[in-house]
Amino acid sequence: MEAASTWALLLALLLLLLLLSLTLFRTPARGYLPPGPTPLPLLGNLLQLRPGALYSGLLRLSKKYGPVFTVYLGPWRRVVVLVGHDAVREALGGQAEEFSGRGTLATLDKTFDGHGVFFANGERWKQLRKFTLLALRDLGMGKREGEELIQAEVQSLVEAFQKTEGRPFNPSMLLAQATSNVVCSLVFGIRLPYDDKEFQAVIQAASGTLLGISSPWGQAYEMFSWLLQPLPGPHTQLQHHLGTLAAFTIQQVQKHQGRFQTSGPARDVVDAFLLKMAQEKQDPGTEFTEKNLLMTVTYLLFAGTMTIGATIRYALLLLLRYPQVQQRVREELIQELGPGRAPSLSDRVRLPYTDAVLHEAQRLLALVPMGMPHTITRTTCFRGYTLPKGTEVFPLIGSILHDPAVFQNPGEFHPGRFLDEDGRLRKHEAFLPYSLGIYRVLGIIGRC
Repeated sequence: MEAASTWALLLALLLLLLLLSLTLFRTPARGYLPPGPTPLPLLGNLLQLRPGALYSGLLRLSKKYGPVFTVYLGPWRRVVVLVGHDAVREALGGQAEEFSGRGTLATLDKTFDGHGVFFANGERWKQLRKFTLLALRDLGMGKREGEELIQAEVQSLVEAFQKTEGRPFNPSMLLAQATSNVVCSLVFGIRLPYDDKEFQAVIQAASGTLLGISSPWGQAYEMFSWLLQPLPGPHTQLQHHLGTLAAFTIQQVQKHQGRFQTSGPARDVVDAFLLKMAQEKQDPGTEFTEKNLLMTVTYLLFAGTMTIGATIRYALLLLLRYPQVQQRVREELIQELGPGRAPSLSDRVRLPYTDAVLHEAQRLLALVPMGMPHTITRTTCFRGYTLPKGTEVFPLIGSILHDPAVFQNPGEFHPGRFLDEDGRLRKHEAFLPYSLGIYRVLGIIGRC
């Protein structure tokens, strides 16, 4: 019995040594990387970075290691973190090409698999980004046509609010549906009624996806996807949400394919993509494939719905929290537009305070505080460090929007910081709610 216990102990020790040696073998050499906490075998920097509080943990480490440092998310995922306006702008603005690779989002990468406008890299990304921008602009985004589309949807939203007849209600679903309808009009050429059950399920799936990504489990999955992926857990629910979004997208694409004509003008993004597919069908290397179509429009549906809807909801909460700001916005709208008239893009210069409130709401919200993961496209020097090709980079966008060196008292809601001495809107180079550099596609729809 004692001999068996001894052998069991020796076997356990051998297995542990094997795991440790594999970990050390697979962990890339630090070389001339920025400093950071020493990673533990198998755990990486888990002791310093608790899932669910990853962003705050990275900010805390920056106080010890400076604005550029290295961490390990799990045993093998090495990440260089950029904190503050100067570091992020120097990288994504000054060395945009070197930092232009798309990083990893383990919670979504299995679904998108490097396809679509947001998850692609290299030449595929360049072609899809150029196409998406041109298609959206041709369909009226940022122009009078897009403005009229938004105004009509806002009118429908106001009418839905009025039907509550003053009763308390949660506007989250309606706000998300209104913003999603604008996206659906551009992408699929459709508008869905707010009481449509399928439409409500799509919104709930988009919301569930966002919550899953940002949850403690989602952050743990980013660190240990290699371990958690084959196990049962919350990621099965996330896959269900993504499946709902994909099924809706596939349904809409199939409807387009059934009535598609190469001679007709593009009525929406799907039509434009199908036209491009038809034009390049003889090219074996074309990036205009059905998978890239499905992944592009799925991303536009998800991101356009959740980012804009969440921003509007937060702005409304701030107006409730600060009634004096709400009153001043109301007075400016009535004075400049008169009662009952919807604002247009041409009115923007006449509504500086309202514009400043929207800027400050986006700054304070910092909707994507971690920023989008990037990778180094070629070995490069940055601030005296050598970053090998393939190194992941986290530019913490929230650290720019809340940087006390740039925004005085950054935790306070103060729209006046976006106004000059004459009361006109003042542009701020640190106002980067949708990141910086050539990968700013997240904010394409949001800004317009």
